[in-house]
Amino acid sequence: MSENMCNTNSSVESAAPASPEIANRIFSVESDDELKPINAAENAEIWLTDGQVADNLDGLDDDFETFNIANFFHRVDSDQIIYQTKKKHLKLIGKYVMGDLLGEGSYGKVKEMLDSETLCRRAVKIFKERKLRRIPNGEQNVQKEISLLRKLRHKNVIRLIDELRVPEKQKLYLVLEFCVGSLQVILESAPGKKLPAIQAHGYFSQLLDGLEYLHGARVVHKDIKPGNLLLTLEEELKISDFGVAEAFDLFAKDDTCYIGQGSPAFQPPEIANGADSFPGFKVDIWSSGVTLYNIVTGKYPFEGDNIYRLFENIGKGDFTVPSEIEDPLRDLLLGMLRKDPDERFSLRQIRQHSWLNRKPPPSDYTVAIPPLKNDEWHNMTVLPYLIDHYYEDDNSVAYDEDGNLASTDEPQYITERELNEAAERKKRESEHSNGNAHSNQSSTSSTKRSGRKKRPITCMTVRNLSICKQS
Repeated sequence: MSENMCNTNSSVESAAPASPEIANRIFSVESDDELKPINAAENAEIWLTDGQVADNLDGLDDDFETFNIANFFHRVDSDQIIYQTKKKHLKLIGKYVMGDLLGEGSYGKVKEMLDSETLCRRAVKIFKERKLRRIPNGEQNVQKEISLLRKLRHKNVIRLIDELRVPEKQKLYLVLEFCVGSLQVILESAPGKKLPAIQAHGYFSQLLDGLEYLHGARVVHKDIKPGNLLLTLEEELKISDFGVAEAFDLFAKDDTCYIGQGSPAFQPPEIANGADSFPGFKVDIWSSGVTLYNIVTGKYPFEGDNIYRLFENIGKGDFTVPSEIEDPLRDLLLGMLRKDPDERFSLRQIRQHSWLNRKPPPSDYTVAIPPLKNDEWHNMTVLPYLIDHYYEDDNSVAYDEDGNLASTDEPQYITERELNEAAERKKRESEHSNGNAHSNQSSTSSTKRSGRKKRPITCMTVRNLSICKQS
């Protein structure tokens, strides 16, 4: 072991640069002598824990418990760590310019894209073929989703714009309509995790329009939930994620399904009880009822500590509607969440219900789509990549710690303390704006526009500054 340590140090000593000017020193030191490697034979006692002596060095094995690991590292205060701003490298996939990450799921990532020909904002779902092979029925579900999206055209159903395959990277890109968030994201930012009745009425009406189109096209979604209901900047609802959807032949005698898939909390009693077959359209009615229940109450009609308890409660079909929910909304929820699928409301009955035909009274507030990365205006994330690409030789183009475009002749460096202060400031502004929105809807328009926060690079670049001294 001692021979190995000596050999290692000798190799480091031979590889050390002779010149005292080192481009990037991690810490500033008083003299260059401090940069010389430590000789293990002369300083063996500093590598050992208390109670060990240098004579036992030859008897040591590879057990790291005999070493004092603290002697290998030097402590540095977090406010002395300096991040260099990241250069945004332009990435093209066909005619599309890649932007920032919008979300991530079990199947892949979703990023923003810009069509370089039409200049339209798009979203792209990125699938890795190797990852799909590890997911049960992953490849089949993606192919099913592609085949369905190719033929579906409705304002409340997400539209497939383009499909790109990159064999050398083993990746599949699905270019879709651009959406700024989901109904689930709005619920998480809403007071009490629920929406005002009039806002829930608007979103649910759009959901019904999309479902009527899908069922008319003989398609059962099977996974209606707030997380799969996307929203555009114009607050237009889009039904998305057709990975577990099922399409029937036009000459099929009915809508009988044999495979139940989807999120457990939104599954109907017939699937929870293990039925061999069930009517597919009534599955979407049930999950839409659970979705409506969730967005108007902030809760779920059925809950459980685990999936077995959850399915047991769903199978019984017993639930209560909170007392603050009055008729006709209460009657609609009870009709959509009936245990027997034959007695459950149909789309026609829902459409003719009095709650759908008469708008609820106006609310004191409206829950807005929350900002993405502290950008309440949802600015295009592709533009910084284009700026950095076309002005890469211009040192005057840079970004500050908030992600705003800044003009300077020097590279921008940010300490961790500055990053934490900026994040805390954004948090306070967000809480203040949310509080004003809850008390008065008109006050939301007076909130200041916040810039997009700059994400620091993963690798730290530390300069030779006087404030960075060895501890």
